[in-house]
Amino acid sequence: MTILVDSREKQNGHILEYFQRQGIAYQKTKLDYGDYTLLIPASAAGQDIYFHRDIVIERKASLEELSGNLAQERDRFEKEFLRARNDGCKVYLMVEAPGGYSDIISHRYNTQLKPSAYMASLKTWEVRYGANVQFISPEYSGYYIANTFQYFAREALK
Repeated sequence: MTILVDSREKQNGHILEYFQRQGIAYQKTKLDYGDYTLLIPASAAGQDIYFHRDIVIERKASLEELSGNLAQERDRFEKEFLRARNDGCKVYLMVEAPGGYSDIISHRYNTQLKPSAYMASLKTWEVRYGANVQFISPEYSGYYIANTFQYFAREALK
């Protein structure tokens, strides 16, 4: 398995370092949507098998970044999820904020987006785009990405 990392993805050194420590192959490339996806290289399958239209992980580094996407950059963010949905692609929205919903409800984030509006937007994303929202500590992001793709590929290739 090779993890494809969007070339525009920034501040992901902790994830790439995890891949390197674990010997997980990755390459940077431009993705149409999402920040991470995978491919099975030809040496293992006879020809490269790309999953960029089947599964992606969209990473947000904080509740503040996600809030900005749901409020100020909503049109762009929504178009990205719409393209994925139209392709039949499963999107995992991984947010590096271990407090997750508790922090949203308690307004423990530094934006003006009210908790009720924040929750409404997130729940709308889940329903409208089939997004699988996951909150995680940044130290486990690489592990989460690799395992999500490993088990997806295993089931897809059965």
